[in-house]
Amino acid sequence: MTDPSGISSFSGASAAGAADACGPAATRGALPALSIIVPTFNERDNVGELISRLDRCLAGLDWEIVFVDDDSRDGTVDVLRRLSRTDQRVRLLHRIGRRGLASAVVEGILATTSPVVAVLDCDLQHDETLLPRMLERLLASRCDVVVASRYMQSGGVGDWNERRQFVSRIATGLAGLLLRAKLTDPMSGFFMIRRSAFDQAVRHLSNQGYKILLDILLSAPGGLRVEEVPYTFRSRTHGESKLDTVAVLDYLALLTDKAIGHVIPLRFLMFACVGALGLVIHLSVLASLNRGLGIAFVAANLTAALSAMTFNFFLNNVLTYRDMRLRGFWPILRGLVTFFAVCAIGTVANVGIAVVLFEQKYTWWLAGLAGVFMGAVWNYTATSIFTWRNTPPAERPEPAAADLLLQETAAPVPESSAAAPLQTAAPRQR
Repeated sequence: MTDPSGISSFSGASAAGAADACGPAATRGALPALSIIVPTFNERDNVGELISRLDRCLAGLDWEIVFVDDDSRDGTVDVLRRLSRTDQRVRLLHRIGRRGLASAVVEGILATTSPVVAVLDCDLQHDETLLPRMLERLLASRCDVVVASRYMQSGGVGDWNERRQFVSRIATGLAGLLLRAKLTDPMSGFFMIRRSAFDQAVRHLSNQGYKILLDILLSAPGGLRVEEVPYTFRSRTHGESKLDTVAVLDYLALLTDKAIGHVIPLRFLMFACVGALGLVIHLSVLASLNRGLGIAFVAANLTAALSAMTFNFFLNNVLTYRDMRLRGFWPILRGLVTFFAVCAIGTVANVGIAVVLFEQKYTWWLAGLAGVFMGAVWNYTATSIFTWRNTPPAERPEPAAADLLLQETAAPVPESSAAAPLQTAAPRQR
């Protein structure tokens, strides 16, 4: 549990008077009472409207909004830069070489110093008029997080079709298996949290996928106290939805990581699963060439091994290492060659360990499993270093984890000055 004393001076203050409850430091240009984190990617037509709506519903409250943009190509960054020059409450964190909603939210929060942080989308589907009520609920109670829920009695999912509603219910049910607190909408992307609560969880986050609220709730060591308020999900008017198959896979990866990640690293588990599929490819090619076409066993087996390794490389590049994905002809060729070399050494280690154990009177299957395990560990470790981890930032544009933690001082900004946009590039090495 978190200690609410982190913002005890706010206790009992209404949303409209929260700035006064902060004392003199809450004057315009100093520490905001509320920071709003908004991840963006190709949301040019929505950012201005969102700011206008916040200006109306948060009148009387000292607030700031931090847009974390993943290098949009539709002009979103230009619009945000222009807005930040005329309104000191508007800030831009421009990320180059990194993508992902979860890591964007984390970096945005770390770039602020406010005692309370809200997270909402830029697509105008979240009801921003709830923010004063959420702030009042957070400050008047001893809870750590206030979640805007679509599944409370007076809430709703808007115009979702049956398929999306079904997928959401399944995802919510899966999250409920891991959560200690009972929530109606742990999948919500609209919530408000005390900084002290976020600080408890931040070093344990997976930064995986899109469901940052679920990640925070599952990562806080002592658990968090949560309350919910109902809202109805709006329809998108501009831009395109980011929900796709990759988002579903990222969500399943997040749940897997939180369930067993403390025992088996998620990336290693994915690497091993790809290896198992590669074994199926190997045997299939071998059977087709040797038994089907009558090609000599040695040649057929060599072809099967190369086919399996090629399959494993490309599938790992797309799934296991999608946050460090190699792109372009030469990076992929270099990666494929190093992958082949590493796996060749892994095969030698596999066979050597298995033979040694078998000669020590271990059963054949136990010796074989030990060889496979050691070979897999070697392949995973070495390819992480030589095939993917060692690539320059230009060749790996989408790391999922937050590689750069930004902290900004709370020194007052003169009334006449505008908040300068922050621009960050992916570091050379993780």
